[in-house]
Amino acid sequence: MEACYSPEKLNVTTYKAMVMAIITLQTFAGMWINAFIVSVLCIAWVRKESFNSIEKILLCLGCSRFWYMCIIWVYFFFKIIYHQCFSVHPLPQLFAAIENFFNCANFWVSACLSVFYCIKIANFRHIFFIYLKAKIDRIVPWLLWGSVLLSLIIGILTYEISDEALCDVNCTTQNSFWKPNIRIDQHFFTLYFLAGFGFAIAFTAVISSALLLLFSLWRHKHKMQTKSVKDLSVDAHVKAMKSILSFLVIYSINFLCLVLRMIYSIKVENGEKFLILVVQYASPAVHSLILIFSNPKLEKTLLRTLSWVKCKICMR
Repeated sequence: MEACYSPEKLNVTTYKAMVMAIITLQTFAGMWINAFIVSVLCIAWVRKESFNSIEKILLCLGCSRFWYMCIIWVYFFFKIIYHQCFSVHPLPQLFAAIENFFNCANFWVSACLSVFYCIKIANFRHIFFIYLKAKIDRIVPWLLWGSVLLSLIIGILTYEISDEALCDVNCTTQNSFWKPNIRIDQHFFTLYFLAGFGFAIAFTAVISSALLLLFSLWRHKHKMQTKSVKDLSVDAHVKAMKSILSFLVIYSINFLCLVLRMIYSIKVENGEKFLILVVQYASPAVHSLILIFSNPKLEKTLLRTLSWVKCKICMR
């Protein structure tokens, strides 16, 4: 997360107003999409009083992305509108820690989704894989709790590193405010490395899942070449591959944005940095939208909701 480094007074310029408007539209769209996922799954949970593994993963993913969008909007709101208030200790550290917590949770839970698809759908005769397939529904809650725990550790480390860096560079002994004229991003390469390390592990899990699913699909289609009937297993493979590949594309974009943020971190304000942030913050919302249209229950509910809204608007 970018820190405050501009000594401007409390005023909203045309550029800042445009930035705030874009961020607001982007984050509120992401919050709406993920709030829709969470609400649909919670309603279904209350009605049938049971939750399958895929719904648990999607619920955790929707919650993490919803709060991730919230913290991003609050961060920019304080940074642009109430710049001086944002400089009060320990707000910068808290925002950095909370953002990293939800961002890591987002990537780890997405990786869990990819691993779940791979184990549930791929067909391998190895005894370990058969064991995982039989126990995957029991393993999923532990994977989710592990994702939360690792994200919490990342968040705590982020707070400690941010606090130490800010104290070394910006802390004064006379008051509790941070000097905003110091560009502290250049001191945060440790945070970027930490985030990159977490993303790399998630990326490894997604790549492995995609390759295993692709190999399983190729082998299964090779066996079914002589049959003309439609095979449901192939359809399941294809749907899972679409979901995993979509996350792989989203991950690649986020990782590229992370590298570019490191490159531009020594610059104060520029359009390139803002464009990078816009692309990075749009990625979770886009992936959630893809997940909605790849899930029959969510897609049907969304289309029904949009149809109801359209009818209400036409009646006015």
